[in-house]
Parts: sequence; structure tokens; C-alpha cells
Amino acid sequence: MVKAILRTKSIGTKVTEQEYARLDELAAAAGRSRAEWVRDILVGQLEQRAVKAQEETVLAELLGLRAILLNLLFKMARGERMTEEQMQSLIAAADAGKIERARKLLAPACAAGVQP
Repeated sequence: MVKAILRTKSIGTKVTEQEYARLDELAAAAGRSRAEWVRDILVGQLEQRAVKAQEETVLAELLGLRAILLNLLFKMARGERMTEEQMQSLIAAADAGKIERARKLLAPACAAGVQP
């Protein structure tokens, strides 16, 4: 038998009459009570944030690897060798800005309302 989750905390907010009516309409359309529907929306936002953080991390790592690989390939194409110090410097440079680049690339999708 699965034990029911005990919810002991509540969150409240004020809305206008029109907002309240619209929330009731949306909840009814989803076949849920207003409280259940609002809870689903709030918890869904928590889950989306977690997914967004995971997406940022994966994209950042891919961008870092891409930067390293492209720099290595260009150096090899010119017939040059890379020293250990140059490689360490390349890795540090790739790591330095990868999360910011990932966020910048993901920002247009988030602003457009695209869900992860």
C-alpha cells in the first residue's frame, strides 16, 4: 500500500475577481479543483527549473568540448603540436565561459515560452 503524501504547508496569494474566475475556468477545464490545479502548476515550475538546470549543464559541457576540439583541430590542421601548458590553458578557457554561453543560447527559447 502506498502511503499518501502529507501536505502540511500552504501558499496563499491575492488575485482580482477576473483572475479568480479565470483560474476556476482553467482548473475546471483540466478536470481538477482550483487548489489541485494551482498546486500542479507551482510544482511543475519547480520541475521545469530542475530540467532547465540540467539542460544548461549538458549544453555547457558540449560547448566546452566543442571549443577544445575545434582549437585542437585547427592547430593540427596547421601542423602544429600542442604543449601540456597550452592544453591546460585551452581547457581553462573553454571552462571559463561555457555556462554563460549555454544560458545565452537557451534564453531565446525560454523567452519564447518553449518548455524544456
